[in-house]
Amino acid sequence: MNSPIANCKSRIAALCALLLLSASVAGAQLVASHAPTGVAPTSTPDPMAGKPVARVNDAVLTERDLMRELYSIFPYASQHNGIPKSMEPEMRRGALDMIEFEELLYQEALRRKMTVPQERMQRAEMDFRKQFSSQQDYEQALRAEANGSPRVMSQKIRRALLIQELLKLEVEDKAKVSPLQAKAYYDQHPKEFAHSETFSIQTISILPPQTGGPEVQQEARKRAQDAARRAKATKSYQEFGLLAESVSDDDWRVNLGDRKAVAGEKLPPEVVKAALAMQVGQVSDLIQLGNAYTIFRLNAHDPAGETPFAEIKDKLRKDLEKSKVEQLRSGLDRKLRQNAKIEEL
Repeated sequence: MNSPIANCKSRIAALCALLLLSASVAGAQLVASHAPTGVAPTSTPDPMAGKPVARVNDAVLTERDLMRELYSIFPYASQHNGIPKSMEPEMRRGALDMIEFEELLYQEALRRKMTVPQERMQRAEMDFRKQFSSQQDYEQALRAEANGSPRVMSQKIRRALLIQELLKLEVEDKAKVSPLQAKAYYDQHPKEFAHSETFSIQTISILPPQTGGPEVQQEARKRAQDAARRAKATKSYQEFGLLAESVSDDDWRVNLGDRKAVAGEKLPPEVVKAALAMQVGQVSDLIQLGNAYTIFRLNAHDPAGETPFAEIKDKLRKDLEKSKVEQLRSGLDRKLRQNAKIEEL
């Protein structure tokens, strides 16, 4: 199983938006103390909030930090009366790993003597201040998160920006994939972009009951023959789909009978044989499959081949960059932990 850090959703984009450093308390958006992102539940003060959960070198991380991270990973907790018990151990582990990682990033930024330009700091503080609709809400945020001190709040914002900048330097920038690199990957991994023969079809299926004598089977065949006659008379995707909605017994009837593109090997041989003899837009004859019957409309037929690079280049670059982000983040996490003293309390 991959580490929780590798599995956690990428936080770079979130860290780039200062407002996502917030936690929701009594209607105000508050900056978290140790977790650069996160949403905490609205509640009365918890005496356990300051309980230490980990020590990263000389920095102490608290239960409050951990809970913010948990609610960031599972933002629907407030709708589910907290974290589901079955999910809590794994999510708590992932949240603890994340706040440790973020603290290590902050300490590394300080070790490198990284700074935040004054103009950027002022802009970030203004963006944070704009979250509040009134001075009262803003002061409430300061009391809850910074002991009422604007200076402490500024320190928290500066911490988040330093984490952001280090992630940008060591992960985001290094994860970029150029069009030439994407093309090289495409050329070197042809099997990944090969696709089998596919048929895009809409179906109408008549499925007789599992039990019943010859009369039941005969009635099903009559229904199928009537459906086939009406299907043959349809002139468009929409007409066939509306008929499927009204007479078909299969699950695709709720989507106009549309099964999208299906690989040939996943279709019954009788359907594939019929499709190969048809033109796009044609409706098949009635096909019996055991005790069931089907009629289908052929909407597209794509022979086996290789997806052209031009069609997938943008998605391929994003996928490759996402993979590199996870690799670089995991590598950075391991590197920072090697020389750190981490004690979980």
